[in-house]
Amino acid sequence: MVRRLGTATGGGRERGTRVYAVGEQDEHDDIFPVVEYAGNEGCWQAPADLERRLYKLHEVDESYTYLRTLAENGVYHPVPIEQATRNPAERQLLTSEITGSDGIARTITQVYTDGLLPRPHPYVVFEFITLGTLADILPPEVDVLVVNAATPCQEMFQVDDEEREVWADLHEELFDPRALTDRLVTRRTGAPQPGPLLHGLACGAHLCYGNGDPWNTLDWHGAGYSAEVERLEESWGISSREDWLETQQRLLECEVSPWFWDFVLGARLALEKEHGGRGPVDAGRWRDCVEATLRRVVTAPEGPQFDEFLVEMRGMVGKILRYEARFRADELLGPDEVVRTVAAWDLGRASKMARWGRGARYATRAEMYEAIERVSAGVRSTYRSWAEFSAAYVMGRCLHFDEERFGEWYTEVLEAHRVLLRAPAGPWRTVPFQLPD
Repeated sequence: MVRRLGTATGGGRERGTRVYAVGEQDEHDDIFPVVEYAGNEGCWQAPADLERRLYKLHEVDESYTYLRTLAENGVYHPVPIEQATRNPAERQLLTSEITGSDGIARTITQVYTDGLLPRPHPYVVFEFITLGTLADILPPEVDVLVVNAATPCQEMFQVDDEEREVWADLHEELFDPRALTDRLVTRRTGAPQPGPLLHGLACGAHLCYGNGDPWNTLDWHGAGYSAEVERLEESWGISSREDWLETQQRLLECEVSPWFWDFVLGARLALEKEHGGRGPVDAGRWRDCVEATLRRVVTAPEGPQFDEFLVEMRGMVGKILRYEARFRADELLGPDEVVRTVAAWDLGRASKMARWGRGARYATRAEMYEAIERVSAGVRSTYRSWAEFSAAYVMGRCLHFDEERFGEWYTEVLEAHRVLLRAPAGPWRTVPFQLPD
């Protein structure tokens, strides 16, 4: 029997008391993956490239190569949510006892690859772990490791000291976390049907590519439960459901990015409208318009601080023009195109924030769905194409992080832009930008 999972009660953030605040709204029995399979390849489609490769290796009995693949990609193991922790050494792996045909009882533990994880459960979560770390923390009483149990790509490994050494050696040789990022991952199964949900998922494709996450799944586990919780706390200051709700709403309303980015861009749009869009707006006139409008509409005391802000806003015009010139050279923008608004920066992150909130158990499934559909609506009402949306997202990211260095904050997202627009099976080649009414 599987060890009792216990019941999540109480509150707080410390280990042993952490609970899923909205779990009761998403109760279900899919704790472990369930795959209906009739025993031949035509009846089962692997969810992603990793599982397809493991299936083929299983079929030809290439268990060592199968193990090498696990060493490259890592696995996920279930744990009661109240026992979840970022430190693998402190985790208690779930075990079961099975009796073989020889009548001998053996203790097993189960791990899974990313594509086979079930929909998020309120009280049982999955933590990411490398093969090397698994060799260190696997309880000594475990006799068998079962990978992707009860699926067509299931594999079983006897566990002893020699086998643990093999896992550790393969981890040292093969695991590179950088190889799991900056890649396009598409799920073949489990994605929503064409419509606002799938479109909203595609709006988060920049971040999915950068993190190496599948862009089209709603069953979100990300980097594992504790890593998702840590990501939100360290990068966003989110440590509760209330924090997530507030941040998600602000992203959807495009209120996280500084207001003056779109203010400066809006001044150019107003000048374009004035002269009927006949050629580019003169930079000096644009700067003067920004300053004059700020002096008229911003309630601020005259003085050095306000004067410094005006200088910064005039400088913002030059910064945007220089970025746009680089974008044209790199074919992010066409010869006569400009960035009209950087709303894409907040909306693209809102798509991913909805999934991060789900992975951290701050969001219900319904809340995640609603947020992603709102992202889709906001993007479609603001932009005219995936290319325009992407260029605006890149501009927002550069204004936020790059400081005109044109370093990794720019080159990494430029690579994502190119792949996402060109990959035949990628989101922006398979999901129409505009949807039917």
